[in-house]
Amino acid sequence: MKHSTTHEDVIRDVLGRVADLDADPKSINDTDDLYDAGLNSHASVRLMLGLEEAFEVEFPETALRKSTFASIEAIKAALVRLDAHV
Repeated sequence: MKHSTTHEDVIRDVLGRVADLDADPKSINDTDDLYDAGLNSHASVRLMLGLEEAFEVEFPETALRKSTFASIEAIKAALVRLDAHV
């Protein structure tokens, strides 16, 4: 059976590469606060850039706020909104 990569898998992969969290991204629930898990402002910028590259999107200025990157669920919602405008 072939494993398909989900948005969550890609988000967790990017988190693991750029965010330097206190916990393994695979152990973080979709609703867990990423800032409580160690995400800081510099890492959130790296996360945004990594997500833009991975999903071939660009976050508009209106999306550049802490709440957009506060959880995997929030990131997924932002990506869905971006896909709607592609």
